[in-house]
Amino acid sequence: QPINRRSCATHTAHPSSFRSTERDLLATYCCRRSRKMCGILAVLGCADDTQGKRVRVLELSRRLKHRGPDWSGMHQVGDCYLSHQRLAIIDPASGDQPLYNEDKSIVVTVNGEIYNHEQLRAQLSSHTFRTGSDCEVIAHLYEEHGENFIDMLDGVFSFVLLDTRDNSFIAARDAIGVTPLYIGWGIDGSVWISSEVKGLNDDCEHFEIFPPGHLYSSKQGGFKRWYNPPWFSEVIPSVPYDPLALRKAFEKAVIKRLMTDVPFGVLLSGGLDSSLVAAVTVRHLAGTKAAKRWGTKLHSFCVGLEGSPDLKAAKEVANYLGTMHHEFTFTVQDGIDAIEDVIYHTETYDVTTIRASTPMFLMSRKIKSLGVKMVISGEGSDEIFGGYLYFHKAPNKEELHRETCQKIKALHQYDCLRANKATSAWGLEARVPFLDKEFINEAMSIDPEWKMIRPDLGRIEKWMLRKAFDDEEQPFLPKHILYRQKEQFSDGVGYSWIDGLKAHAESNVTDKMMSNAKFIYPHNTPTTKEAYCYRMIFERFFPQNSAILTVPGGPSVACSTAKAVEWDAQWSGNLDPSGRAALGVHLSAYEQEHLPATIMAGTSKKPRMIEVAAPGVAIES
Repeated sequence: QPINRRSCATHTAHPSSFRSTERDLLATYCCRRSRKMCGILAVLGCADDTQGKRVRVLELSRRLKHRGPDWSGMHQVGDCYLSHQRLAIIDPASGDQPLYNEDKSIVVTVNGEIYNHEQLRAQLSSHTFRTGSDCEVIAHLYEEHGENFIDMLDGVFSFVLLDTRDNSFIAARDAIGVTPLYIGWGIDGSVWISSEVKGLNDDCEHFEIFPPGHLYSSKQGGFKRWYNPPWFSEVIPSVPYDPLALRKAFEKAVIKRLMTDVPFGVLLSGGLDSSLVAAVTVRHLAGTKAAKRWGTKLHSFCVGLEGSPDLKAAKEVANYLGTMHHEFTFTVQDGIDAIEDVIYHTETYDVTTIRASTPMFLMSRKIKSLGVKMVISGEGSDEIFGGYLYFHKAPNKEELHRETCQKIKALHQYDCLRANKATSAWGLEARVPFLDKEFINEAMSIDPEWKMIRPDLGRIEKWMLRKAFDDEEQPFLPKHILYRQKEQFSDGVGYSWIDGLKAHAESNVTDKMMSNAKFIYPHNTPTTKEAYCYRMIFERFFPQNSAILTVPGGPSVACSTAKAVEWDAQWSGNLDPSGRAALGVHLSAYEQEHLPATIMAGTSKKPRMIEVAAPGVAIES
């Protein structure tokens, strides 16, 4: 059933949690209009301005329609095309793209949101704005500063800007890569830029990931990194730990993401990160525009197999916070049946990503069916604070810090990709406050000694974050939730999920196939039958070599980098991205290599489909 607006207006956030500065933040961030998560495709300088080319670009843009099911737009200037598929979260009745400056000489198509656009508009008082969009400031900032304005933007974004005065263009991607973006080159000299691989892979001679924190300029003929924070050099920081400063920075990051004109909620697994997101949202929801329109009763969503760790923990947190909780269950077979669609939408063959994306993909469909179009999620915390269980083996603070830096830099290929594409497959937007640019700077400036896991001092993984929200007078969460051991999402939904995937792969990939894997797949050669299975599906959808190169590889244990595998000798013989592969750390670690063969496995031979049935998914409110 659609969410009832009136029935959601009974819960009141904690009034004592509001300080004057926080009320100011709420007023600033919750009265704006913006474009939100969408799909963009730009074809620039293709030497073809015919109707046939326009039809082709429109055809390719429709491959991104799942990202923006509400409206589409196209702007053509000669042989340059900017197309857009819109997901309307703010001001749904108006404000379609592309966006323009006063005389329409500057054209912009954007996927994302700019949180500080009110401040930027104040600096652009001599300009006339055509819409209330937060993203329109991009066109006017370009007029004032040329290409040197990207670091002025506080938000998540991917955009293409065309200057029709000289037919030059720039494209840019947000600091961490929360929004996906790819760039390709055609044999005719054209440059292609797309939110997803499927928008350009059939028409480009070569394509690749558009690197986060970078600008591409047609005038310069290449990339330039605009994002240069202190932590990026991986120099060891030494700022003392201030728990209240860290808490305030995260609360500010959540408040920024509370602007919406449509029903929204939080993804709640019951782990530390999602529980903190929910707790902070509950405290600050009252007083927002969203609360006035939809009520102050926050909706929370969780997915898992029957009896999974996450379902139990999430329900407890939801009861404590007083949210309207929605619990979705799925079976192992439901997940296996969805794998092909998950790989098509996430555009990866990375094992960890697919394991975690599948439950999220199924959950997103159910969330969207309830009328919800935006959710707030907890991605990024483990990378920033060293939360994965393999960090228990970090030999010193220097190596721990370098590992966290590498993990953040790679997020766009893993958790950012999953959170964005698994939700966008159903026209749902996911916002990630832990990856706020200001919050990352705060957390990564602290002496990493405070991130070291020290059982002798009672410090478990992410102790620094847990301590910041350990408030005795006004508790954010129950103690046992605040100090719950880390569960990776693909584990927390139910341990038999990964076991079932392995059993399914075992029955569909033979030993002979594995013996030839290095010849069939010389790049990122699959080392397990599960990985081989995913690779076969991926290359059926995306056979180009460029597509294969967009996916990361290398040995990993419990989501580590290849370098961190060296931290413990026994890990090299148990390379699995599951948290349970952290032998001697996870409370339910693998005891042996063989897995139960009790899961009935079948082969999915259906053709590629954008929609997927998920029998057995149930909702409890």
